[in-house]
Amino acid sequence: MTTAEKPPKKMEAADILKIMEMLPHRYPFLLVDRMLEINEDMSGIGLKNVTANEPHFQGHFPDQPIMPGVLIVEGLAQTAGTVALVLENSDVPKRVYFMAINEAKFRRPVVPGDALHYHVRLLQRRRNVWRFAGEALVDGEKVAEAEMTAMITEAI
Repeated sequence: MTTAEKPPKKMEAADILKIMEMLPHRYPFLLVDRMLEINEDMSGIGLKNVTANEPHFQGHFPDQPIMPGVLIVEGLAQTAGTVALVLENSDVPKRVYFMAINEAKFRRPVVPGDALHYHVRLLQRRRNVWRFAGEALVDGEKVAEAEMTAMITEAI
């Protein structure tokens, strides 16, 4: 196995309390329950357990609840932001601001009971601007994908 074929070294995981230390989001808008992996190759995997009692299901196809695609993309962005903040490794508090969403595609509905796995990887970094590719999977099947660009600044 060559160096290029080796799996990325797993750096750490993060529970909900660690995520809440890094991101300003709170329920109902915190859309990552746990970071399963944050890797040295600037990739990571976040987890969102989709439950029937989430407020968006009351108005988004209430007879057949479907998680809004925009919230899936937001979950991907929060996962990417968490990866970026961990890898930034700064003693100064930082904030991540979403700048762009590109190439968003939705493959199938996400419903209560699904476990969404957000897979993100860094595509490019220029100073404080980070661009990630992300895929959301349920049971190993891709349900959505997008590219996201964000800026990291000092928190005020």
